Amino acid sequence: MVNSRLAVAIHILSLIASNPGKQITSDYIAGSVNTNPVVIRRIMSMLKKAGILKTRAGVAGTALARKPSDISLLEVYKAVQIQDELFAIHEQPNPMCPIGKNIQSTLEDVFFDAQRALENELANKSVEDILQHLFT
Repeated sequence: MVNSRLAVAIHILSLIASNPGKQITSDYIAGSVNTNPVVIRRIMSMLKKAGILKTRAGVAGTALARKPSDISLLEVYKAVQIQDELFAIHEQPNPMCPIGKNIQSTLEDVFFDAQRALENELANKSVEDILQHLFT
């Protein structure tokens, strides 16, 4: 299901990328996102695990592991998306209903195409593209 993790992750990366050399803390980011620092740390952990962020032991803050132009939004999406599917199909529709017996296979095709279109679009955008739009 669609949630705000991707938007928050991009917000985090944009803050870090636009402040190179500064130690941006989860508390500071949480203030910008207007959420709890625990939420920020959880998403930052996902980004670190995916190799998008890096930290140093004993030093507050974090940094991008690569240049913003080298981080695709698809990579960010895959790092923070808990399920592989954007859309979920309700389970066990009535097989005696003419719609119910065919709705799952019909929606699977439509949702697969939509998921692929989203991923193609995200693959063609980077954190740098976001920065360009933020500061124009």
